Amino acid sequence: MAFDSSPLRVEIVAADGIVWEGEAESFLARTTEGDIGILRHHEPILASLVPCAVEVLSADGGVREIIAIDGGFLAVDENRVSVLTGHGRMAREIKLTDAEREYAAARKALDAGDVSLETRQHYYRARAQLRAAHRAAEQH
Repeated sequence: MAFDSSPLRVEIVAADGIVWEGEAESFLARTTEGDIGILRHHEPILASLVPCAVEVLSADGGVREIIAIDGGFLAVDENRVSVLTGHGRMAREIKLTDAEREYAAARKALDAGDVSLETRQHYYRARAQLRAAHRAAEQH
């Protein structure tokens, strides 16, 4: 059997459409069990994702894409990574000041005792976007 040097194919899909897709060298995300890194020819897996900033290193090794997601599911099979999430946003589209303001508002609601599902989801999404915005800022 010949060595297959084809790159990893990554697709991140949110409820409103494709957030990012392309060829990659590696993929990083946070599952309910902890951080996971995926390289070419990874064993097949299914995992639940928590709200986080996923990272994709492009196949040419030059571009690191950062995407904020609010949780979802990860499937890896046959050199393909598929992420399904309710909400996903490219970090380069997130203004750091807006992310900080959104996170502070969500944190304030939690600190005031509002622990509703909607408030907790808002908090986790805001935290993921803030982390993604910080990582994107570090890149530049």
